[in-house]
Amino acid sequence: QVQLVESGGGLVQAGDSLRLSCAASGRTFSRYRVGWFCQAPGKEREFVAVISWSGGWTYYADSVKGRFTISRDNAKNTVYLQMDSLKPEDTAVYYCAASPGATYRASEYTSWGQGTQVTVSS
Repeated sequence: QVQLVESGGGLVQAGDSLRLSCAASGRTFSRYRVGWFCQAPGKEREFVAVISWSGGWTYYADSVKGRFTISRDNAKNTVYLQMDSLKPEDTAVYYCAASPGATYRASEYTSWGQGTQVTVSS
């Protein structure tokens, strides 16, 4: 397991951008796949994006393709989610999670951050 802390959320208007950060501790973090999930009040936690341990491949939910970009800097033990063209329906708490072999299923992740709030006004 690794320890994860998200940051970068806030209140923005539709069409604006945010960059979320996921800072990790743990010697083996660079070998972990990292995913981003979001959860709105009363809703289930939903997959957003995932990146391989090397950063060589990524996968996105259809709702964010072309708008969000996941990346990582293993030297800094940090994963990012660049969020462009934000929509009100993106409003949610965003969580990062890590696991050696996880993909898009939340149940596959073994380490989770505390979440950061993203609010998009129309």
